[in-house]
Amino acid sequence: MTPRYFDDFRVGERFVSGSATLTESDIVGFAQEFDPQPFHVDTKAAEESPYGGLIASGFQTLSLGFRLFIDTGTIAACSMGSPGMEQVRWLLPVRPGDTLRTEARVAEVRPSGSKPDRGVLLMDYEMKNQRGEAVLTARAIHLLRRKGERDA
Repeated sequence: MTPRYFDDFRVGERFVSGSATLTESDIVGFAQEFDPQPFHVDTKAAEESPYGGLIASGFQTLSLGFRLFIDTGTIAACSMGSPGMEQVRWLLPVRPGDTLRTEARVAEVRPSGSKPDRGVLLMDYEMKNQRGEAVLTARAIHLLRRKGERDA
């Protein structure tokens, strides 16, 4: 992929990641370390929960979805981090065997008013399962480096 910088992004541009399948072991392992609620770590308790079975932590879904986007290389040359995310919504449970992918759309491109070497990119993320159903949506605020003389 040709390196991209802040000025290369346009509102409405879309990016689609590869996919990854979550196993029961993946779900339980993540939850045991970061979100040890019964419906994430205990199959029997999960069956008796409102979800009727084991589900992935929303934080795992968000992390995996972001990892899938990062793996596209879209912001590899220019990422300067992020001050946060907005509007994170968990829409559907993610279960063992679900295969997820990330679709990202540029929502806003705004040069920094105080730091000319960067800009702010708002990116809307939608994580989808193998049926094309949205399981999570979020808006990320990315700080991206502008292309400089040394990058020309």
